Amino acid sequence: MSRPARKRATVRTPNAYVALLRAVNVGGTGKLPMGDLKALCERAGFAEVRTYIASGNVVFASPISEAEVKATLEAALEAYAGNPVGVLVRTAAEMAAVVAGNPFPEASPSRTVAIFLDEPPPRDAEERATGRVDEEIRLGSREIYVHYGEGMGRSRLKIPAAASGTARNINTIARLAEMAAELVGSSGTGPAR
Repeated sequence: MSRPARKRATVRTPNAYVALLRAVNVGGTGKLPMGDLKALCERAGFAEVRTYIASGNVVFASPISEAEVKATLEAALEAYAGNPVGVLVRTAAEMAAVVAGNPFPEASPSRTVAIFLDEPPPRDAEERATGRVDEEIRLGSREIYVHYGEGMGRSRLKIPAAASGTARNINTIARLAEMAAELVGSSGTGPAR
């Protein structure tokens, strides 16, 4: 007599994610206290939530996919703010790859940014940029890297492909990648995919 086959329960291992909010606490617009962001993420079901500086950076663990994280967080933020708030999401491994892929490693990390996008940048993104003086531009997998030679404050650079993205300097990206790696190491979260 054979035993009936047992169905195995699928257990999804949590990944560490970094979420980058667009236009939050920048120039007096989009005010969102980081304590509120942390609580909002916890209510949305994310675990081990940590925020970093008051510009819309949050690190957490979740077993759901990157697309589900984005949709969940955008819906929660819209309910909170009353209007849409753009969110760009990366796994811990993707954030580490952004740091490792910095094409300007000798440049000042405070004058070098990665502009995060949902999709790969178009191949002509660099050519379509206007207002360029001493800025250097390189394309990443879902990022556009920019080194601002004289700093961002004086730049007139416009990159049409970056309009729906959000920028962080390399110092911030490195710290977020470190925080996500710590989360992976300390919580037993699975490999970031």
